[in-house]
Amino acid sequence: MATAPRPRTTTRDPEDLARRLTAWLDTRLPGAKAVGVTVPASNGMSSETLLFDIEHPEPPLRACALRLAADPAAYTVFPVYDMVRQYRTMRVVGERSDLPVPKVLWLEEDPGPLGAPFFVMERVEGRVPPDVMPYTYEGNWLHAASDEERERLEAASIGLLARLHDQVPSAEAQFLALPGEGDALHRHVTAQRAYYDWVVDGTARSPLIEAAFDRLAETWPREPGPPVLNWGDARIGNVVYDGFAPAAVLDWEMAALAPREVDLGWTVYLHRFFQDLTEAFGQRGLPDFLRRDRIEARYAELTGHTPRDMDFYILYAALRQAIVMLRVAYRQVHFGEVAVPADPDTLILHHGSLRAMVQGSYWG
Repeated sequence: MATAPRPRTTTRDPEDLARRLTAWLDTRLPGAKAVGVTVPASNGMSSETLLFDIEHPEPPLRACALRLAADPAAYTVFPVYDMVRQYRTMRVVGERSDLPVPKVLWLEEDPGPLGAPFFVMERVEGRVPPDVMPYTYEGNWLHAASDEERERLEAASIGLLARLHDQVPSAEAQFLALPGEGDALHRHVTAQRAYYDWVVDGTARSPLIEAAFDRLAETWPREPGPPVLNWGDARIGNVVYDGFAPAAVLDWEMAALAPREVDLGWTVYLHRFFQDLTEAFGQRGLPDFLRRDRIEARYAELTGHTPRDMDFYILYAALRQAIVMLRVAYRQVHFGEVAVPADPDTLILHHGSLRAMVQGSYWG
């Protein structure tokens, strides 16, 4: 999940986690030890990641990563962290598509060993476009790349979405269907409304977010199309690259059945989110990278499906990101890092662009 500069994410003790992980690992692979346990500095604000190596004469894998449900004491971004769902998603994508999804080894549903459910997967080496500071800022490998290299990365990354949507049968991903009435898009938006209600429970509501929900209702697609397996957090910051080619697709906690355009809108907007922030700080950013028109054209060429109603889906992505931003801000309030302003909408980093989308002026 892309965010602003990162507030605290956990109250867990990494050394204690390492000891407990070693004890648990011995129950799955007798005689094995977890060595070199580290918590990445770029660890996310949702599920937590631990990196470690298995020391054993015949390990199934040596380099591993562990995804651990978020620590409730850290004022979590989401209300529920379903590790079984993530594990199943990675398995079905790995089995039914040619996407480079890390192999999943073990699932532990009992919170006893580490304090929360978790799963262990293959660790893939490579490089990831940074979130903090975003890859659109100067001083990172992607910004320093040539136009041709970024073009290769962009094409390969859109190819991931095309293959995911086309290759994984929806029938095998029914466990990702969201509850509720109506079609998949209605259910998806209803779930986001419930998430927003959870975020503002006991705190100030956001007039801007509520106006965005109203705008969605006014511009609802006539034909949303059949649902496919959506990655959910579909952005290049969740891909490990070998050079400029995808080596591992990560972070499936937002996966769901939804129209193709839900993923596409998220990909378009999450780049715009970073690009707009970069321009606001006086840098040029990467204005010719991951452009909306090129994403739509490339996806259509790869799948035969021309993206529809993209203004709606990009607004929806900006709305979803706004709810996350509001939750992150309220967590900073919880930890005493900021005070609640008179206008809670100003807690949303991209309130200006979201307001422009609601008003229909963002794209000029």
